[in-house]
Formats: sequence, C-alpha cells, structure tokens
Amino acid sequence: MSFTLHGLPVSSGIAIGHAHLVSHTSLEVAHYVLPKHMVLEEVTRLNAALETTRAELAALREHRPQQAAAEFDAFIDLHLMILADDHISHAAREMVLREQCNAEWALKVQMDGLVAQFEAFDDVYLRERKTDVVQVVERILKTMSGQPGHVPPAGKQGVMLILVAHDVSPADLIQLKPHQFGAILTDLGGATSHTSIVARSLNTPCVVGLHHARELIKDNDMLIVDGAQGVIIVNPDKPILAEYKLRQTQLELERQKLKRLKTARATTLDGTVIEMYANIEMPNDLADVKENGATGIGLFRSEFLFLNRDVLPDEDEQFEAYRAVAEGMEGLPVTIRTFDLGADKQLNSSKRVASNPALGLRAIRLSLAEPQMFRTQLRALLRASHYGNIKILVPMLSGPSEINQTLQFIAATKQSLDKEGIHYNPAMQIGGMIEIPAAALSLNAFLKKLDFLSIGTNDLIQYTLAIDRTDEEVAHLYDPLHPAVLHLLSHVISGANKAGVPVSVCGEMAGELSYTRLLLGLGLRQFSMHPAQLLATKQRVLTTSLPEIATLTQRIMRASDPMKIRDLLDRLNA
Repeated sequence: MSFTLHGLPVSSGIAIGHAHLVSHTSLEVAHYVLPKHMVLEEVTRLNAALETTRAELAALREHRPQQAAAEFDAFIDLHLMILADDHISHAAREMVLREQCNAEWALKVQMDGLVAQFEAFDDVYLRERKTDVVQVVERILKTMSGQPGHVPPAGKQGVMLILVAHDVSPADLIQLKPHQFGAILTDLGGATSHTSIVARSLNTPCVVGLHHARELIKDNDMLIVDGAQGVIIVNPDKPILAEYKLRQTQLELERQKLKRLKTARATTLDGTVIEMYANIEMPNDLADVKENGATGIGLFRSEFLFLNRDVLPDEDEQFEAYRAVAEGMEGLPVTIRTFDLGADKQLNSSKRVASNPALGLRAIRLSLAEPQMFRTQLRALLRASHYGNIKILVPMLSGPSEINQTLQFIAATKQSLDKEGIHYNPAMQIGGMIEIPAAALSLNAFLKKLDFLSIGTNDLIQYTLAIDRTDEEVAHLYDPLHPAVLHLLSHVISGANKAGVPVSVCGEMAGELSYTRLLLGLGLRQFSMHPAQLLATKQRVLTTSLPEIATLTQRIMRASDPMKIRDLLDRLNA
C-alpha cells in the first residue's frame, strides 16, 4: 500500500531506494535500589562503560572515513566533551554512591538536568545541542546493555538504501559510511540538529521531525524522499516512481551546472553586483565556505565556544578561534557576532530563571550584565582583527542606550590594549543586528552610530508576529510574507541604503530561493546564508533583472491579502 509522510525538510534533493531501519535504544530506564555491598561494583560497571564509550569515540575520530565532512571531527569532539563532563560522569558516580541506585538511572537523571539547561537557551542552534547530550547517554546505555554503540552497516551492493531511524548521532553517521545511503530520515531533529548539518554538508537529502516514520515504514519498503519538500512516498506506484526518477536526473544535472558558478561574480542581468556571504558556526566550516565561492562570512556564531562547558573560554582560546577564521578567509570580510546566549546558570552562579528566555536576559543584554565576560570577548576580537578583515556584530540591540553602552565597552577595551602595546585594527567596523521591531522603528539611531546592519529575519518575524517559532502549536503562523514583516524589511533596507550604510540579511530568508528576488527588489545587496545554499541563490541572482522585478515588488508591498501576496511572489519567481 502506498502512503505519504511529511516532515521537516533540512537538506534538499531527491533519493529513491529501499528503507533500511535502524534500531533505537529507549532511554526509559528502570530505577532500583542496590544492596549496599553492590554499590562499588555498580560504580565500577559505570566507569567501564564510560571508558569503553570514550575509546569507541576516540577510535572513530582517529579512523574516520576520508569522505567524511570536516564537521565530523568537531561533532565527535563535542560528544567526547559531553562524556567527560562532570555533570555526566562524576555526578552519575556520586548519585550511585549517595542513593544506591543503578547506574542507568543515575545517567538518565543527569542527562535530564543537562537537557533542561540547554532548553533554557533561546538560540535554536544551542537549544538543539540537547540532542547531543541524549545521544551520548544513549551510547553509554547501549554499552552497558551489551549492545554495540554503532548502527548495522549497509548491505547489498548496487541497492540504494534510505536510512530510517528514530534519531542518528554524528558518530553513528561515521560508522554508517554515509555515502552508501541515498537519504536520511529521522523521527526527531530540527533544522539545526547535527544530523541536519551533517546531511547538508554531505549533500544528502534529509527529512527530520517525522515523529512515527520508524514505526510506519517497514524494512526494504521502496521510498521516494523529496528533501526539498519534506515529503516521503512509501511504496509509490509506477507513474509516480517514473516522475521522480526524471526529477532526480534533472536535479543532478542542475547540481553539476551550479558548480561552474563557484568563481562567477554574483551580478544581476542589469549589472548590479550582489555580495554572497556565508553563515558559519565553527572554524571547520571554512572548507564549505570556500567550496561554494562565498565572498565573505556574514555571520560567525561565536557562541559555539560555550557549548557544553562549565568554564568560560578564556581570551587566548577565543583569540585563536577568531584568528583562524580571519586568516583562513585571506582578507575577505569576516563578521563575528558577539555571544548570543540566553540566561543560564553556567554563566553565573546566581542561577537566573527565565520564564520566557526569548524575552529575557540574552544576547547583548547578557553581555552588558556580565562585563568581565564581554571585555574578554572584545579583547579577543580586537586582537584577532590584526590578522584579517574582522567586523563585530552585536545581537539583539533594541535602541540607542544599548548601542552607546556597547560602543563605550569597545572604546575602553581599545584603550586597555593601547596601554599594553597590543596590536589591533583601530578602524574595525561595528555593526548591529536588526531583529527586534523596536530596532527597526528606531533605525536612525542605528544608522548614525553603527558602521553596518544585519537583519536577523528569524527573530524579527518571531517578535513582530508574537510567534514562538519553536512551538508546534503556533509555528504555522510564522509567516515571512506577513505585510508587517515585509514593511519592516523594506523600511530597514531602504533607510540603510539612503544613508549609505551597508545592510545584509543573515536569517533563513536569505537562503530561501523563493524570497531572493523579493529581497533584491526591496534593495538588498548583501545576502548571508548556509554555504550549501550559496550557489543556487547566486544562480537566481544571475538570472534576475532589477528593473523587471521592480513593478511586481511594489505590488507585493501594496498588497494586504496573504493569497494575493503569494500569487504575486509566484509571478515574481516565474
């Protein structure tokens, strides 16, 4: 029987093959009290499982396949860090000794505590790192139960397999030799989960958040995976299969053609040059940035340095990370965003509790509230500016007061470096993110005091429409084409252009092809997106004439009916 499943599309492409189901270890472990004489033996059993798991991860890193993406090393390192974290290892041992409980239960309790900490972050990327914690604990539990920590290898040569799993860790992906799988399907996961990031880096179609795919799909079922639409067709009939095979061939031809655009300058048909920048999370992303021909980095999310650690990264550690990216880009612009973190007890012993992290002490608010942390990062950024074209981007500014405080911090940091005789670029540019409606509506203050602007559409849409984009109950109301959102975008872009202040879009809208021409029509000349989206967006730019899209763009801006706006957008992209 043929049926269709829908999930979250995170890596585009079409794959056709047979389902290969992967088993999943449940984390619903039992809880029981041990006799006193067995407690030390239980701790020994836990220590052995931790060491076995550590050795397995280390071996994976040592012998990773040559075709594995550079990100794999970082993901394995992150899992090793989680494994060594006292919140997992030491705390679990102490709990076994203190409460005489079984080791599995102690691990589960510690995992739940760490997951709760990650859920306190507002940043989507950081919040989804809770998945890594769960994957590490699951791996330990598999070891303790006598099961291998890996997924069974793929079989039959010449048969395309589609991986279907409840969830897959980066370590498992290495063992799976991802090049043998046509696509990856998981019940769990989000757009910024590591499974999604790895799938995009491998150019492997991937659909996550399917909820019950592991239960509904049977081993060896014929599957069609449409990674662009998030659609899975199970046991398709012959006409549908033939149609998707044709689409698959066409997509492969298009992908090969796109590679030719790597060195081409992004210029519209009427001769307007568009800057194509990349968003990155870690220095290892530089390979993808260069492979896709980015002309700079428009957003380096520096908060990756905070992942899963109790001690803040010191000045030298931050400096080395920023310098590596600056030198790696060989003079091209590198925009580094200051820590965009939410309130979390690891940052301050006061253990702040935020009832709504999205509106709480986060981003620049947190930096200003933690002056020592902020000064440390500013010193590292300024020092690194001596080695490349670094710009500082400040997140979640709401008005003149926060701008002034930030600039005062930067000026004071420069003075301290001058006294110490430390080199930096005194003309380093300072920019601000426009992601709060108040910032967009007080644009003049930003234009007078800052060197450039970057529009974070993800948060701007969320705050403008009062929609928590992570809440499944209201996520369908998250609409980039809402007239209020479009008018704020137009206001910021046109205002910056008139003032001669560079402005970019670094949110998800920048990498969504259906919005490229609309943003160009609004006057945007700098895009920043995931590296994998660059070439397709560049192609759209190369086939666009700004005079020809002007009229339709104006009609979209005058429209108020959602259906009318989408109809006009379709015509714009025709």
